[in-house]
Amino acid sequence: MVLKGLFLKKRLQRILFGKVMNMLYLNYYFSPLGRITLAANEEVLTGLWFEGQKYFGAGLTGEEQERLLPVFEHTRHWLDIYFQGKETEFMPPLSLAGTDFQQKVWKILLTVPYGKTITYGTIAEQLAAENGLERMSAQAVGGAVGHNPISVIVPCHRVVGGQGQLTGYAGGIEKKERLLALEGISPISIHRAGRK
Repeated sequence: MVLKGLFLKKRLQRILFGKVMNMLYLNYYFSPLGRITLAANEEVLTGLWFEGQKYFGAGLTGEEQERLLPVFEHTRHWLDIYFQGKETEFMPPLSLAGTDFQQKVWKILLTVPYGKTITYGTIAEQLAAENGLERMSAQAVGGAVGHNPISVIVPCHRVVGGQGQLTGYAGGIEKKERLLALEGISPISIHRAGRK
């Protein structure tokens, strides 16, 4: 009975105040690599997932409504440019929900230039230095990278293994390879770049 009361209270808040700040909306984009689901509140993109990828729809409740919003139009424009094999010169407004550690990793991902890669170990070293630590686990970095809620735009596909090898990607290794190829990076050049 208490749960039913809480549910009704939430519904009533939406009716009385018109919207709840965390109300999310969905839209879809059809990319050369398959359908992409977009999630946003009325102002910022909060999720972007390839259909069926690992952690698909993390944070969604099932109460989202499909709607075309300016943030979706802005994101679609970004994706159109990106999937033409071109570097974008703007960023859709983003909101990434995660732990402090995940936020720090995702912030680093946003600094990796188009057509370049970074290793999990390099991210770990950078975080360790920023936090005054002797070392940081590359495996922990990998966990944060894998839970990135906004694929492609927050470029987790640009993270490679210590020897430059392609490693896990929530959307699948084949998609990771194709995204990197779109940016002019071949698996051979990744492997060479990863060697010291």
